[in-house]
Formats: sequence, C-alpha cells, structure tokens
Amino acid sequence: MKKIIILMLCFMLSVNVIGCQSDEPSEPNDQGAEKLEKVTFILDWLPNTNHTGIYTAIEKGYFTEEGLEIEIIQPTDVDVNTLVGAGQGDLGVSFQEQITMARTAKNPIPLVAVAAIIQHNTSGFAAPIDKNINSPKDFEGKKYGGWGTELETAFLKTLMKKDGADFDKIEIFDVTGQDFFMSVKNDVDFRWIFYGWDGIAAQVKNFPISFIKLQDVDPRLDFYTPVLVTNENMIKNKPDVIRKFLRAAKKGYEYAIENPDKAVEDLLKHAPETDKDIAIKSQEYLAKEYKKGNERWGEMKLDTWKNFGQWMYENNLLQNEFNAEEAFTNEFLPE
Repeated sequence: MKKIIILMLCFMLSVNVIGCQSDEPSEPNDQGAEKLEKVTFILDWLPNTNHTGIYTAIEKGYFTEEGLEIEIIQPTDVDVNTLVGAGQGDLGVSFQEQITMARTAKNPIPLVAVAAIIQHNTSGFAAPIDKNINSPKDFEGKKYGGWGTELETAFLKTLMKKDGADFDKIEIFDVTGQDFFMSVKNDVDFRWIFYGWDGIAAQVKNFPISFIKLQDVDPRLDFYTPVLVTNENMIKNKPDVIRKFLRAAKKGYEYAIENPDKAVEDLLKHAPETDKDIAIKSQEYLAKEYKKGNERWGEMKLDTWKNFGQWMYENNLLQNEFNAEEAFTNEFLPE
C-alpha cells in the first residue's frame, strides 16, 4: 500500500495519465470492437491475487458479453484515487481508509466504493517466530518497519493500548518498498502485512512467523481492503456501465472462488513474473475470503464504514467528520 499522504499531495483536478503502464484491452467479440464501450480500470499496485477476478472476467469474456472493453492501467507515479477521482479512470482498486480520507480532505475527492473485493480485513502485524512477538505487549523494545504512514502508527497505538503496552517503547523505521522477508531478517523485527500474500508466502517459503490480525484485537479495525471504486460523476452519468462492469467482475470472482487453480492461470497471463506457487496458495486462501460471511460477492455494510470511519476520526486521521452513507453503495451489485 502506498503512503496515504501521497493521496493528498498528488490530487489535482486535471491529471494526465502519464507514466502509467497499460495492459492489453480485452479482446473484442465477433460483432466488432466498435460496439464495445471502453472502460479504463486502474490498479492499486502490481497485478496480484486481489485482482484475479478481473483478469478471469477478461479471459473468460465476461466483460465482452456485457459490451465492455477493459483497459487496465497500472499507475507508476500517480495513485488510483487521484486518477479515478479526477475522472482519468472509470473504476479502480482502492481501500476503505483511502476513500475515507479522500472524502474528508480539505478539498474532498468524490470517490465512491461500489464493491468489496474481500469481506474482511486480513492484515496484521507479522514477525519471524524467533522474535517472540506473540501479543501487542511484545512490541515493546522492538523495531517496527513500515510505510511511514500515520495510519500504521494509529494501528500500533490502538493495539498496544488494548494490551496495556507502552507505544513509546518501540522504534519505527520507514522501509517503504522493501521486501518483508529481507527487512525482518536484516533491519527490523516486525511489519504490517496482508496475510493473503506475505503470510501465505511465509508458508510456501517455510519461514515461520507469528501473526497478530488487527480485527482480532479491535473489531473496529475490520474494514474493507481492497474495494472497487468509482467517482460520483460516473455514478451520475454512466450507471449502466458500472452495473455491467460489476456483473462481469462478480462472475470472475465467483469463478475464482470455485476454481482457484484455474483462475490463477488467468492472472499469470497478465503477470507472468508472479511466483506461481505462492499465487496458487494465495488464491486458495482468498477463495474463502471473497464472500466470507456474505451470500453476495461485493456487498458492504454501513456499520463497517461507520465504525472504522469513527475510529479514524478519533485517531486524528481525518480532517473533517465522515459521512459513511456517501462513501459506498451496493446499488450496482447484481443479485
């Protein structure tokens, strides 16, 4: 996850999609490309198993069936929220905390979440098992390596307070861009990771870790990460495009739930550099998380947005109070 502060510094009403990498558009159907409506979809990061449902929907022709031609953009120097907020992308992959910050900024960014890719927050703090970090109390006297965001500091303070620990007894280092495994071997004791990738990678690499999931310590930290996002202008002027996109995406993710091994092949066609062994195990893990506790893929709950937004406000992460009802909608999800 990129530094959240970049979101605020980079936003401009007029932004050119310069320095972005574009994936090949989905193949047109036999009826001719001119009948397909082009949709620009912006990733949050490198292609990974969070995105598998989108790539499966492309490869299986689900978007084409809806009359859409998908161009995937991988931003390199401007983040997804800036681009989608400025209308330089139709939809993209973002996170609840970033949308919340964007909508409450001094100059609000009109982002709206339209589907949760994963139903629950799978992130937490991880450390090599020999660091003996088994609870937030064990953070005392240790070195934390992170992205240098205020959000991480707030997570640490919340967990340590819950466990009666002293936040002032940890050292924090910015290790942005460094691999989890190398950094905990050489520079720091623990890091914030998403179990669906780094946790699974630790299993595959036979690298034992301890893992403290955020929501297990404080239920308010069970938020949507990642989500599909669009902007208010798209909702006002192209609601049918959003509905078509989500119908296809839902089919893609449901295929990935039922066929994780095959769905990984769709991802690897677009990201051949991905470690296949880790990707398969990650996909098997996420297949159980995409709809966990929900009947319908993508559906979001108001309480989840309210509770985490209130936690962010109480921890001085927001410039203004947050209206959760305006930040997300389920109205475009297929039944």
